[in-house]
Amino acid sequence: MSALKESINKAGGVANAATICEVSQRAIYKWLTAGVLPRTEYTGETDYALRLAEAAAERGNPFDATWLLAEASPKKSVA
Repeated sequence: MSALKESINKAGGVANAATICEVSQRAIYKWLTAGVLPRTEYTGETDYALRLAEAAAERGNPFDATWLLAEASPKKSVA
């Protein structure tokens, strides 16, 4: 299971993650399909990893937001 999928499950699933991040469920499914968080997460425009980590901790399934950022980051290709 990918780190992103695991994190979303720990936060309560796709519907709950969409509510927490204030995006559509379709957006969450797009993240899961791509296997990465959106670009805005790495430019400081959003804080989805932190929101998911906080929600997971409230549910008794804590994880570190920095771990998720590292694991669900876009991989740079060598040209």
